Amino acid sequence: MAGWMWLRCVLGPHLQRIHRSPDHSQPEGRAGRRGWNYKPGSLEKHTDSILGWASVLWSLSYYSSPLLLCYLYRKGYICSSKLVPVSQYVGTVLVCLLGVACLRGWGRWKNSEYLQFMSILEETKKNHTPENKKKLRCYNFDFSSWPSDFSWTEVSNPKLSKAGVSLLKPEPRLRGAADSVLNSVRTLPCHIISFLIAHSFGRRMLYPGSVGLLQKAMRPMLQQGQARLIEEFDGQRNKLVACDGNEIDTMFVDRRRDGGQSGKTLVICCEGNAGFYEVGCMNTPLEGGYSVLGWNHPGFEGSTGVPFPQNEANAMDVVIQFAIHKLGFHLSDIVVYAWSIGGFTASWAAMSYPEIQSLVLDASFDDLLPLALKVMPDSWSPLVQHTVRQYMNLNNAEQLIKFQGPVLLIRRTRDEIITTTGPEDIMSNRGNNLLLKLLQFRYPKIMTDEGIRVVRQWLGASNHLEEASVYSGYEVDDDWCASVLQSYQAERDVLFPWSVGEDMTLEGRRQLALFLARKYMRNFETTHCTPLPASEFHSPWRL
Repeated sequence: MAGWMWLRCVLGPHLQRIHRSPDHSQPEGRAGRRGWNYKPGSLEKHTDSILGWASVLWSLSYYSSPLLLCYLYRKGYICSSKLVPVSQYVGTVLVCLLGVACLRGWGRWKNSEYLQFMSILEETKKNHTPENKKKLRCYNFDFSSWPSDFSWTEVSNPKLSKAGVSLLKPEPRLRGAADSVLNSVRTLPCHIISFLIAHSFGRRMLYPGSVGLLQKAMRPMLQQGQARLIEEFDGQRNKLVACDGNEIDTMFVDRRRDGGQSGKTLVICCEGNAGFYEVGCMNTPLEGGYSVLGWNHPGFEGSTGVPFPQNEANAMDVVIQFAIHKLGFHLSDIVVYAWSIGGFTASWAAMSYPEIQSLVLDASFDDLLPLALKVMPDSWSPLVQHTVRQYMNLNNAEQLIKFQGPVLLIRRTRDEIITTTGPEDIMSNRGNNLLLKLLQFRYPKIMTDEGIRVVRQWLGASNHLEEASVYSGYEVDDDWCASVLQSYQAERDVLFPWSVGEDMTLEGRRQLALFLARKYMRNFETTHCTPLPASEFHSPWRL
């Protein structure tokens, strides 16, 4: 029995923190509900350090392997006479690391806290009861060893399969059969290069948070943020299994018991390309008193997989299903809130679940392609376009216009990330295009050439004073604009697009265009990565 437990300790996960005692009684000297970092013994600490450095060196070798192999080839080291000694050396290193792992297991076996944790983990895997889950949530450890809490298979959904949820695809060009075959052969090299770019540095440039070395560097910060969510807000960590097999790391904070109206609303947060729920935009609705569900992109921290659009949408789908079927929220109780690149999954959720309460997009863009072209050489434009459309088609605006509910767009007036010419040119902010495309779809008779002109003039304002000056310059009567829209809605009660404004004067259409622009978008005078204060997080406008 002792040998079996020692083997479990050798193969067991890395324990990082104990949030509270499993029986909820705090050890002497540890008052309140604060946890403490796991203290390994001397043997476990030093062996774990050796294995950690080995992992870092392996990561560095993996990412530099193309350059390393080229160097070794040019030096003549890649030949049978040289490879045999190298393989023997590698084998020796692996045997030594195995011995170090066994010594680490011995150190864990001698630690009473680790033994208690392992017994709870094993019991939870055997009996997945709420009481065992509650005890296991007292620990922070490698998420790969965490038992599954919810799977897509638990929900009967005939539209969903292992192939994944549906995405909007780029429209194919119409060609004849012979022309299509010839074109496929001609463009085959472009397809191959695009595939290699997307699956190597392209994906990592787009989602740097999926790079293991960055996650290792951020781990202390992530662990601190996770401890805060669990110990101060009584957060619950859950593992969800998406239809593609990826395991999604989530954190839920329940405020329904607080009695406030905000707590009955669930805000599902979609993070940026280097954002994690531990330190990301989840804190904004938390400060506002909402119930909050955060999740990490595939490949980020505890989540498995890679963050391609299909995997992202699959992850978002299982998060929503979990909120409905496990957490007990109705779609009408759910607000989807996204920051930056998270606008893709948020707009997909709004398109796919139109019954949600509302959508809030902060510092998001309309389409990835213009931003990708900005950072690549002009000569690469055809290749960049093909790669984005085939593998990284983040078409936020196209998805957003299919949502009929309330929308709020938050634009950072000094945004340096989603501008195509620089933060000093506010008109190059792609959030402008997101607003214009939404308004043009919903109110085409108002957003004529003149309507677009005055809205663009309003968007050119870089602060609240300039914005108010443009608004007052056209003498916009808010009460009149609201009454016109309410009358139209009451008489027809139709879905967007609306034909309101078709029999209206030019002055009236200008007023309505500016009125709608200010209702759908709010300016926040800061840069892209500044956390959004809770005071700036508002419910979208409802007519």
